[in-house]
Amino acid sequence: MNLLQNGYKDHSLWEHLASSLRRLLIAYFFAVITAIPLGLFSGYSEKVRAVFEPIIAFIRPLPPLGYYTIIILWMGIGDSSKVLLLFLGAFAPIYLSCVAGVTRVKIDYIRRARTLGANNGQIFFYVIFPSALPDIFVGLRNAMSTAYATSVAAEMVATVTGIGWMVLDASKYMRSDVIFIGIIIMGITGIILDKILLILEKQIVFWKGKN
Repeated sequence: MNLLQNGYKDHSLWEHLASSLRRLLIAYFFAVITAIPLGLFSGYSEKVRAVFEPIIAFIRPLPPLGYYTIIILWMGIGDSSKVLLLFLGAFAPIYLSCVAGVTRVKIDYIRRARTLGANNGQIFFYVIFPSALPDIFVGLRNAMSTAYATSVAAEMVATVTGIGWMVLDASKYMRSDVIFIGIIIMGITGIILDKILLILEKQIVFWKGKN
């Protein structure tokens, strides 16, 4: 109760949560608007995929702290470096899911559309994109969980707000109460964010699982 009433290190609990969510959602937004178009076109074009897939394959397995120092050297210790770290964490799952979604589209669907007189643009927007939506949402959900987990690493350097920072700072002083509450908040928030995406998926991809 003391933590809920007085907060931690001159900031309320909700300010810490809002700070973490602000960084997360900004990074996630930019990952969505860049990774989805690039992933769709990479799945549609082997030439585009040949350019970007090796880069994604190189970045994806790297631990966030492995390149966070380089990002700080380039961008400083402000929020911009933290947002970029979360962006990189969210980008790869979305991109790869988009590529997988496009490459799994049955060739029969495309042939039937061409038979009916559809051009390349119409095939892309009315056949390929809707067929890839289930995979895209899988990537969106994976990206959210990956970025949220990465936020702990992002808040390790030069910040005084954020749930991840609060847990890490409390661990230095053996404040188990703060650590437990921080972990519970992160878990509940992660579940809520995932449920929001799941509800959105059910509204948009309403035909999923139906014959």
